[in-house]
Amino acid sequence: MPKAPTLIPILGDQLSMNLSSLEGADPKRTVLLMMEVEDETGYVRHHKAKIAYILSAMRHHAEALRKAGWRVDYVKLDDPDSTGSFTGEVARAVGRHDPTRIVVTQAGEWRVAAMLEAWETMFGIPVDIRPDTRFIASQAEFEDWAKDRKELRMEFFYRLMRRKTGLLMKDDKPEGGKWNYDADNRKPAPKKDVPPEPLKFAPDTITREVLTLVAGRFDNHPGSLDGFAYAVTAEEAQKQAEAFMAHGLPKFGDYQDAMLTGQHQLWHSVLSPYINSGLLDPLELCRMAEGEYEDGNASLNSVEGYIRQIIGWREYVRGLYWHVGPDYVERNFLRAHRKLPGFYWTGETDMHCMAQALGQTLDTAHAHHIQRLMVTGNYAILIGADPVEVHRWYLEIYIDAYEWVELPNVVGMSQFADGGIIASKPYVSSGAYINRMSDYCGSCRYDVKQRVGEDACPFNALYWDFLARHEERFEGNVRMAMAYRNWNRMAEADRKAVRAQAARYLEGLE
Repeated sequence: MPKAPTLIPILGDQLSMNLSSLEGADPKRTVLLMMEVEDETGYVRHHKAKIAYILSAMRHHAEALRKAGWRVDYVKLDDPDSTGSFTGEVARAVGRHDPTRIVVTQAGEWRVAAMLEAWETMFGIPVDIRPDTRFIASQAEFEDWAKDRKELRMEFFYRLMRRKTGLLMKDDKPEGGKWNYDADNRKPAPKKDVPPEPLKFAPDTITREVLTLVAGRFDNHPGSLDGFAYAVTAEEAQKQAEAFMAHGLPKFGDYQDAMLTGQHQLWHSVLSPYINSGLLDPLELCRMAEGEYEDGNASLNSVEGYIRQIIGWREYVRGLYWHVGPDYVERNFLRAHRKLPGFYWTGETDMHCMAQALGQTLDTAHAHHIQRLMVTGNYAILIGADPVEVHRWYLEIYIDAYEWVELPNVVGMSQFADGGIIASKPYVSSGAYINRMSDYCGSCRYDVKQRVGEDACPFNALYWDFLARHEERFEGNVRMAMAYRNWNRMAEADRKAVRAQAARYLEGLE
C-alpha cells in the first residue's frame, strides 16, 4: 500500500456507489473506512431489526466495494479494540494509514455533522466535507426557496422539484393539468382487492451472524428479530423496487391511506429503509414510476402520489431539518409533557387500531405513514405526550428513521410542536377517521360511535377534549372551523360529559 493515502470514512447511511466522497478517488491510493460503533447503535434504544438491517447492509456494502476494487478497512461492533465512536475510530484509522487527507460526504444529522467538522483540527490534516449529492435539492437551493417566505409549505417546494427534475411535466405544465392528485388517494380499506405479497429475503451467512450479534448485545432493546426478511444488498433492494412497480404501484394511490387488520405492507413500497441508507437511488425510483405511467401500467394519481412522497416530502423535510437548526427538537408549542404509555413498547392495549399499528411496528420496525400519523401520532398528540419523548420513540422504533427525516415529521407534522412551520393545522381526529379508513374498529372492544361510557372509543373524548383545551390557539384556524362549529353545537351537558370522560381516561394513564 503506497504511503499517504486518502482516507474516506463511509457512514451507515451512505451505502451508495455514487457517493460524493468517492468521486475522483484513486482506489490504489485510497482507504475506505467503515465503522460499526456503540455510540450509534446505543444513543437511543433502536429497534433490534433496525440495528440488524443497518449492520448487515453495511457489511454487504463493504463486500460490494471490495469487489469493485476498493480497499475497505472495516471495524465491527464487537471488535475488542473499538473505541465505540466515529471520531475514535477515525483516529485509530489515521494512526494505521497515515493519510494526507480525509474526504467524507456530509453527515445527515446535526450531531454527526459536528463530529466531522471537528476532525481537521483534531487530526491536523485537511478534511474535505462534500455535499451529499444523492439528494435532488442542495441546501443552498432550499434556503434560496425559503428566503422571505412567510409559510414554508411543502406543496410549493414540490413544484420546484418537479420543474427541476422534469418528472411528470409537459413543457412547463404538470401532467394531467394538476400538480397534486392527493384528493384521489383517500379511498378506504378495500373489501375485495387483495394486496400483493411482500417480498421476503432469507438471511444469508452475514445476516445470520449479525442477527446473533444483535440478539445477544441488544436484548433490552424493543422489537423482534423473528422473521427478519429485509433486503440487505442493493441487488435485493432493486428486486423489491421492481416488485412494487409491477404489483404495488398500480393501486398505491387509491389505497395509500388505507389500513387493514393483519396487513403490514398493503400496496406500499417499503423502500424507504433502502433509500435512506443509500442502497436505492430516489430519483431513479421516481423515473421508474414515471415509466410505469407512460407505459400505461399505473394511474396518474398513483404515480404522482409516489413521486410527491420522494421529491416533494422527503426533500422538503431534509431541507427544513437543516434550515430550522438543532434546537428544533426542543419545540413544544402545545406545552405537552405527558409520558407515552408503556404499551407503545409492548403493543398491549384494548384499542385494536393501536394494537395493530404498534404490534406490526414491534414485529417489523415498519408501519406506513397513516398508521404513524393518524393512529400512533394522533393518539400521542391527543393525550398531550411530550414531543421529545414522541420523537425519541419514532427514532428508536422505525427502520427508516434517521433524525433528519424523522424529527420534522414527528415534531412538525405529527405533534404540531413547531407551531405550524410544516403543517397548517394539527393532524388530529376522533375514531371516525380510523373507522372510515380501516377495518380496525369492527374488531375492537370499544365502540367507535360512542363518546362517553365504559365502551366508548378513547379517541372520541380525547379528540373533543383536545379541541376544548386548545380553543384559544385554533378557533381562528380556517381549517379547523368546522370542528369548532360542531363542538359549539353540542349541548353544554354533552360537552361536560365528554371532557369528564377524557379526564378520567388521562388520569388512568398516570
